[in-house]
Amino acid sequence: MTRLRARLSRLPLRVRLVAGFSAAMLVVLLGAGVFVYWRVEYALDRGLDTELTQATQTLDPLISAQGTVSHRSAAEATGVAWQVLDASGAALDHGGPATTTGMVSTRQLSAVGSTARTVDVGDFLPASPEPYRLRVTRTSTSPRHYLLVGVRRDHRDEALRELLAQLGLAGLGALVITAFVGERLARAALRPVERYRRRATEIAAGAIELRLDVPAQRDDEVTRLGHTFNDMLATLERALDRERQFVNEASHELRTPITLLTSRIQLARRRARTVTEHERILAELQIDLDRLARLAEQLLQLGAASTEAVRGHSDLAAVATRVVRQRNLATPDAAIELFAGTAPAAIPDVEAERILTNLLENASTHGSPPYHVLVDRPVRTWSRLCVADAGPGMPPELLVGATQRFARADDARARPGAGLGLALVDTLVEQAHGELRLCFGGQHASHGRPAPVPCAHGPEMTVTVLLPAGADT
Repeated sequence: MTRLRARLSRLPLRVRLVAGFSAAMLVVLLGAGVFVYWRVEYALDRGLDTELTQATQTLDPLISAQGTVSHRSAAEATGVAWQVLDASGAALDHGGPATTTGMVSTRQLSAVGSTARTVDVGDFLPASPEPYRLRVTRTSTSPRHYLLVGVRRDHRDEALRELLAQLGLAGLGALVITAFVGERLARAALRPVERYRRRATEIAAGAIELRLDVPAQRDDEVTRLGHTFNDMLATLERALDRERQFVNEASHELRTPITLLTSRIQLARRRARTVTEHERILAELQIDLDRLARLAEQLLQLGAASTEAVRGHSDLAAVATRVVRQRNLATPDAAIELFAGTAPAAIPDVEAERILTNLLENASTHGSPPYHVLVDRPVRTWSRLCVADAGPGMPPELLVGATQRFARADDARARPGAGLGLALVDTLVEQAHGELRLCFGGQHASHGRPAPVPCAHGPEMTVTVLLPAGADT
């Protein structure tokens, strides 16, 4: 069975569809043929049985206790073959086409009880020369004698054989027609799939700008599959564009610290230097290496955030309290002021901490104290995390693109950082189905899923993260 299934699985899909359709049609035709044959056979046998019953009712009163018929003319008027048999099967009297030879065996006679027994003699296929339908009953005058009444089945058998032939021919014709129609339908249904396959081969060969040709006027399973493939291809193309842009930008950003390292090493090797000079050069190289390490770490975090699914829940107030306390202990001059209320969020603690840490790092790098952190729940289904500082903020043209990788203002390029902090925050917020807002000077930029919460309108540079409140809303 396993080997047969494996062989069938190697057949073309169109062949398997036609074979399955034909097999199902064969079962339906066989079932319908059996039902029709059974109903016709039942109707013909019921007509013969009615004739046998009437003949039995006529002959039984005419049989004497000795097993002979008293009025032969009345018996012959029934037009059937009849015999009166004893328990051994010997004929005591007979009439019509019947002879003195018993038409049933002693075993069949012994099986006759108080009710009549109907027996068919003579083969149906191949056709017997003397087919009979017999009815055997005990005589009313003597329980040791049996009355056998029989009618020929020639017309009945001929009608059934003709019915079998017609059903076979009709079924075969219907099976051929349905197989042909099924093959045409399967070919027509799979033609778009084959067209999609050829186009997908072209796309796989490098023509990524191509799309599947999906008829606009149709809406079935195949066209919906085509639309899904086109959406997937568009998503993949956008992802490739983003990755290509990311690689180009990362290469550009990595070139600067690598160039500085190379230049410093070349300068250091131009002449002999003292130990103090070497230590100073090593300290400068350490600064460049630290910058390169931070950039690599941010790139790794951004890549991990782009692939990991964000699932879990956290208490934003507890996360903010922990992060702010740690930063205030580490840098007392930061003066971060926290305003925290109850704010559950559908995001893991570690991701919420990464968001707040990056926002505070960005504010300390590009902003000015005092720094304010607000955690609350402005509406029932949303929680809010705000980080504000008194720095120069962002120009309006940068607010929209600030979440792109390596995006920085011109005056910020002289400061530490690679422009990846807000990109990482935006990725984490988007995966949590939240919204990231950047507000400054009455200008606002939104990224992600819009939330029904008003924007900040203060003079400070404010970054707002809105997250779904989670299961306990």
